[in-house]
Amino acid sequence: MARCEVCGEYENMPYQCRRCGRTFCAEHRLPENHDCPGLNEWNDPGGVFDSGFDDSVDDRGGDSGGVTSRMSSYVDRQTSTGGAVGFFRGNMTFVFLGLMWLTFAAQLVVGGLVSRQLELDLFVLQFAHPEYVWAWFTSIFAHGGFTHIVFNSIVLYFFGPVVERRLGSKRFTALFLASGALAGLAQVGATLYMTGGALPRSPGVVGASGAIMAVMGLLTVLRPNLKVYLYFILPMPLWVLTLGFAAFSIFAGLGTFGNGNVANWAHLAGLGMGLAYGALVKGERQAPESLRFGGPGGPGGPGRGRF
Repeated sequence: MARCEVCGEYENMPYQCRRCGRTFCAEHRLPENHDCPGLNEWNDPGGVFDSGFDDSVDDRGGDSGGVTSRMSSYVDRQTSTGGAVGFFRGNMTFVFLGLMWLTFAAQLVVGGLVSRQLELDLFVLQFAHPEYVWAWFTSIFAHGGFTHIVFNSIVLYFFGPVVERRLGSKRFTALFLASGALAGLAQVGATLYMTGGALPRSPGVVGASGAIMAVMGLLTVLRPNLKVYLYFILPMPLWVLTLGFAAFSIFAGLGTFGNGNVANWAHLAGLGMGLAYGALVKGERQAPESLRFGGPGGPGGPGRGRF
């Protein structure tokens, strides 16, 4: 038995939408009956009935036009429902988790077998080189150690799918990447400002916590009384955890500039972006009633080393 996310009724045989992943009763199972975000992405030119004829038959522009038409049709099929790219709809949380671990493995290979400097240039948002634009994004998926990536992965695993179902995969992806990049840049800018432009001992910023804090902030706006379990043990409303983490980051940030151990201002920047974006989308749909998560280095508790 499960509860419909539209009307709240309990259903003995619930339906799960294949496009947004949410659960509904028989009345609201159709995408148009639960305002499915997938309706905006529906673009299947082949439809249910495919004649099988070559699109170039109707083309009057010659062979080049036919090739272009066939290529366009192929791309449309791959990006439509059921296409290869269609897998990513509703699964971007797990795509990001996979990228985090692949990037971490690449860090170990490059840093261990090639050079530490190349690793920094490719994966770290460096205080000395904030103009390396690619590092704005690669640094989101890079991490400073095994514990760092494990706890960020745990928090993203619990929070990410909830918010992705709420926003849809496109908006979730934009939020994650934009907040992660801007949070890292905020840490670089704040650090250099507080040190008067002097470079700190830490080479730069890595980690997904800025993006994860944006996800947490958005969910706090949507469901402030959501019950969460700190370290899987201590229950508390989400707003209490968010407020406590923000307060800790402020005080820790004011006292730890220059050592580069914890990117507290990146945490705050990500949280602020999540809260602001949450205010824009508040009231669209329901969020779940409880979550369990925990661990240092993310919303489960303050971590050491990076964000």
